[in-house]
Amino acid sequence: MAVVVDASAIAAIAFGEPDGPTLTAHLSGQSLIAPTLFDYELADIAWKKAHRHPALAPAIQAALDAAACLPIARVAVSPGNMLRSARATGLTAYDASYLWLARSRDAELVTLDGRLARAAGRAV
Repeated sequence: MAVVVDASAIAAIAFGEPDGPTLTAHLSGQSLIAPTLFDYELADIAWKKAHRHPALAPAIQAALDAAACLPIARVAVSPGNMLRSARATGLTAYDASYLWLARSRDAELVTLDGRLARAAGRAV
């Protein structure tokens, strides 16, 4: 069964954050999917980290490049579905795309985003 992953979860793994090992174990052997905007969000997280820690920028770049090669299927979510989901939940359209994808596939949503996790019906 597929698991929808958001950028916060993969960033924790890619950038060596404290939740990374737990997420790696949880996702091991799963088919991972994400909306097509996933790459933009992951790159934005990397940019923020590199901006805050310029000396670590090369390592952050390398981690981002490695994360971009992970076997995560990118799935297009229509703007209409994003908007409907966002309006129904109060989430941003970006976050709503992950939720819509998870619900449309009857898949688990793995995220470290508290609001998104609550909208998906689970605690972080």
